[in-house]
Amino acid sequence: MAAKKDDKNAGIDVTELLELITKFQNIELHDFQLEAKNLELCISGGVASMPGLKLPSAISTKPTSLIQQTFNIPIEKYSSSITEVKLGATKSEGGTRGRSLTIGGEKAPAFYTFESPLIHKPVVTLDVFDMEVPLSKAVKMHWKEVMGDPAAWAKLAVEKYGADMVTIHLISIDPLLKDAPAKSTLKTIEDVMQAVDVPIVIGGCGDPEKDTALFEEVSQAFPGERFLLSSFTRDMNIENIAKSAKKNNHAVLAFTPMDLNMARELNRKLYDYLGREDIIMDLSTAALGYGLDYAFTNMERARLSGLLGDSELAHPMSSGTTNAWAAREAWLKMDDRWEPRELRGPLWEVTTALTLLLSGVDMFMMIHPAAVKTLKDVINNLSSGKKADPSKYLDWISAKI
Repeated sequence: MAAKKDDKNAGIDVTELLELITKFQNIELHDFQLEAKNLELCISGGVASMPGLKLPSAISTKPTSLIQQTFNIPIEKYSSSITEVKLGATKSEGGTRGRSLTIGGEKAPAFYTFESPLIHKPVVTLDVFDMEVPLSKAVKMHWKEVMGDPAAWAKLAVEKYGADMVTIHLISIDPLLKDAPAKSTLKTIEDVMQAVDVPIVIGGCGDPEKDTALFEEVSQAFPGERFLLSSFTRDMNIENIAKSAKKNNHAVLAFTPMDLNMARELNRKLYDYLGREDIIMDLSTAALGYGLDYAFTNMERARLSGLLGDSELAHPMSSGTTNAWAAREAWLKMDDRWEPRELRGPLWEVTTALTLLLSGVDMFMMIHPAAVKTLKDVINNLSSGKKADPSKYLDWISAKI
């Protein structure tokens, strides 16, 4: 029931308000306005003795347990799944690799194993260069004995540091470096293939014309090996190299900047010559501190769109995680709070990798052995199917009820 005054500007004191509460038990205030510089509400002992006014009594007992509640995980169903792509071909499959790998196939977001079991674990490919390149000291210390020898570099990456694959970056063909002809790289690739039996990624130099010549040369020289040609871009002559890749059973990495519309456009062009099972997407990796949040969002959007029926984005994703070393914070000498660099650098790389792992990345191109080991340990832990022991995470609770 509402309390009304004839004079709309008239005030109402606390005593009158309490009398109204006592009489009606419930009041409504309309068009209420409070103006006060200092407001203090004080209920004295005398208020409790007013007729009809009851104040809550103090709780006489303390709770001895928490209310038991069951949490039911919401299960979503997705209309599509991510395409599977096989990399590397064994002798029985027409190649020379000791084993092949398959990525993709997801039917739920990354590690949502309560919705769908993990189909294929994400893989790591370690970088190898066909010529000496400037590297951070924290990276170079692990590779200095094999730099300049791609075959030895690849062997060390697989046998000592557990690489699932190797990426041979053929940067010697770069017009701004040695400007070597594409055909000159074939011997390097052969040497790497002799040194390791894992699937191989063929990396170009980033120049559209030189990479076009490289991929066509490599496709024809190594038919059936199921290389991953990295990478095809929108400004390349797609038709010839895509046809050659398909004819000789190679997969391709479709690289676009952080724009899903561009990714769709490039994939549509590739569909004219390649099957969906031949395409992996690289949506660009921005490292920690240099746009990682945007990279994560872009990749997560692509994965969710693919699961929800966008077939042009339903492809496995690759991350050039080595880009983390382009961030000066990963290698620059800084004050004592940031040291030591030998630890800070790999932490920068693995933080980038772990973040993008949760967005749905299937393949990581990396370079630091410690970052690789940490990422693989986390992947193995998340995919083991073991239940967590909550007691390990509740030790910090000390409050008593």
